Amino acid sequence: MLFNSLEFLGFFSIFFFIYWLVFKKHLMAQNLFLLLGSYAFYVWWDWRFLLLIVGSSILNYILGIQIQKRENIKTKRWLVGLSILHGIGLLILFKYADFFITSFVDLSRSLGFNANLHTLNLILPLGISFYTFRTLSYILDIYKNKIQATTNWVTFFSYVAFFPSLISGPIDRASALIPQLEKKRNFDPSQMSDALRQILWGLFKKMVIADNCAALTNQIFDNYLTYPASSLVLGAFFFTIQVYADFSGYSDMAIGVARLLGFNVSRNFNYPFFSQTIAEFWQKWHISLTSWMTDYVFAPLNIAFRDYGNLGLILAILLNFLAVGIWHGANWTFLFYGFIQACLFVPMILRGTLFKKKKFQKDRVWPTFGELKNMLITFILIMLSNVIFRVDKISQGFDYLKRIVSTSLFSIPEITNNRTNAIIALIFIALLILVEWLQRHKEHGLEISYIKKMPLRFGIYYAVIFCIIYFGASGNNQFIYFKF
Repeated sequence: MLFNSLEFLGFFSIFFFIYWLVFKKHLMAQNLFLLLGSYAFYVWWDWRFLLLIVGSSILNYILGIQIQKRENIKTKRWLVGLSILHGIGLLILFKYADFFITSFVDLSRSLGFNANLHTLNLILPLGISFYTFRTLSYILDIYKNKIQATTNWVTFFSYVAFFPSLISGPIDRASALIPQLEKKRNFDPSQMSDALRQILWGLFKKMVIADNCAALTNQIFDNYLTYPASSLVLGAFFFTIQVYADFSGYSDMAIGVARLLGFNVSRNFNYPFFSQTIAEFWQKWHISLTSWMTDYVFAPLNIAFRDYGNLGLILAILLNFLAVGIWHGANWTFLFYGFIQACLFVPMILRGTLFKKKKFQKDRVWPTFGELKNMLITFILIMLSNVIFRVDKISQGFDYLKRIVSTSLFSIPEITNNRTNAIIALIFIALLILVEWLQRHKEHGLEISYIKKMPLRFGIYYAVIFCIIYFGASGNNQFIYFKF
């Protein structure tokens, strides 16, 4: 059930009215209805995987209470270890088992052996990476005395299965979401109207920008051997925009849907393409994952390696980004993508500028030449590294990048039978960048309540709706991060 589908519109319309009209005055009943709605939303994909999320909820609910009760530190650690073993074990089984098997078989063949192993061909449960990280952070925060374990099973189960962000995040911490589940929520018309604007902006980014870029990206990457270097650069550019518009569009819709239910979930993107350094980019890109990895992977590693100076910091960042890379999927390309991102941090570490922020000059509508240069350099580095993220094999990525370095780089890009679509996509991308630059201090691109003239404001809304209907790619194209 995609956010941009008629099925979801029908489901959520019914759910919304029952949620507020029937259960508004009864918090426990409202949370139980939210839980049942979340399970119904998940069952729409495949009812068999509901057992996994329910089982994970039961185990971690019990473990959370027991960890808080126990006084013996060794017992606490054993219980935390059980939660980690369960969560990581599920990820290894469903997400990485076939990858490990095929990698072992390939390695054995290269060494002259014939390992007779077969892949499991298991289907990856939707959202497993996201709700597993939720339960892990919950358990770890209890162990560190950052939060108290909840004894209300409906509250905890609703936290794990919260459907607006169940499939692709944001990865909310228990400290942020559980308190909102424990207190009465009020219907706020002003918040609801802005939530609808945020959903509309997310739909625009997904259907008009991402889905149109996807068609162009697929054509260029699938036939990159036949295209000049200029087209390959355009393909890398379209893919980078596609990933951003697709995932941030989903996040806008998820945040908007949550706000319609009275919840404030974590912001997941903060205009990352306006970053002036790689470090700043990762502070603004997939913020909930970056924050999770920083707290639970990088910080402990940085403390462990602190006696080794810059070398220890580099090693901590390297291991952190290898984890970020492999989190995205079971392929060597994702692992290598994480390695590349870590390498991009090394010059800043050696220069001692890693923790220095480059702020935009105040009271300026447009960036200075230096700010624009920094943004372009950062964007190009991300764009080129995204080639590795997109391809199926690392060798393909190297071949793609190698072909960019040729005299055909200065030729006019060729896109077979899609030149008009490419021009339209570029126009909308330019519009997206312009709007987000002007709105960079706002939560989303359509936060325009400061425009007091109603005809102008509603004219903008209708223009966005028209673009979605007229220029939106046909078909319900799945969100990229559903496969992660």
